[in-house]
Amino acid sequence: MLSYTNDLYENYPFLMRYFENGVNNPDKNIAHCILLYGNDIQAQYDLALEVARMLNCTGTHTRDCQCLNCNWIRENKHPAVLTISKVDNKPSNDTSKTVISIDQARMIKNDLLITSEYHRVLIFCDKDKDGNVCGLNETNFQEPTANALLKTFEEPPQRTTFFFLTKDKTDMISTIISRAQCFFVPSRQEEPRDFAPVKDALDGYLELERNEVLDLNDKLLELCRENDPTEVFTQAQNYIEAMIKSNIYNVHLKMKLMRDMKAFENAKKQQQLNMNIQTIIENLAFELILK
Repeated sequence: MLSYTNDLYENYPFLMRYFENGVNNPDKNIAHCILLYGNDIQAQYDLALEVARMLNCTGTHTRDCQCLNCNWIRENKHPAVLTISKVDNKPSNDTSKTVISIDQARMIKNDLLITSEYHRVLIFCDKDKDGNVCGLNETNFQEPTANALLKTFEEPPQRTTFFFLTKDKTDMISTIISRAQCFFVPSRQEEPRDFAPVKDALDGYLELERNEVLDLNDKLLELCRENDPTEVFTQAQNYIEAMIKSNIYNVHLKMKLMRDMKAFENAKKQQQLNMNIQTIIENLAFELILK
């Protein structure tokens, strides 16, 4: 059984009060498309489940209600509260394993044509190889699939709510953002700040000259070939964040470091799009040294 409720109300009092007020309104005054963004995707998922529980409660309408619907949702077994990901709720003949597919979009549209006694909640997200909830992006929730569902998102059946979970709003196509009410969900977890594996490669990079750009390129490329490139880029951002904290009053240097932070974030997005890693590193190295 999921035991997220108390943490949600303690960590996100404003958001939970907002959704409580909306659900308790006689007209169920909440948006039918809701986009949650921030680093803690699990918190977003738990929040979406809690809103689904509020919408489907037939008991005391309290946080600890034990009605059948509330217990089903806490156990993540409710027939009308569905997780939509590259591995969840796919048609039996759908062989895609890396994306939310167009076949899924068709299945969702067909399923929503059938009336339901419940308030249906569809939670769009990604999953990693271990089954952990991850954020949507343009790689795992691609534009053709999103476009196939746009009419449904615009004019959903009654008593239907869609949630989209992502780390950054810019990871979602603009047509989804324009149709959704967006809420930032700040992370309450202690984020790891390890950068030891990249320290040797990045130490002194700010002092490198133009003719030394290939040295930095080779060091970063070797790291990315020996490790997960996304993890390398994250550790590099942790390294830069530590530098920013050490130079808090140096405005010019902080601006340069913030640009470098963004350069590594762009490299992550290029990696998600399966760009050639050598090209990504070459562009990154030149951006770090020549700007």
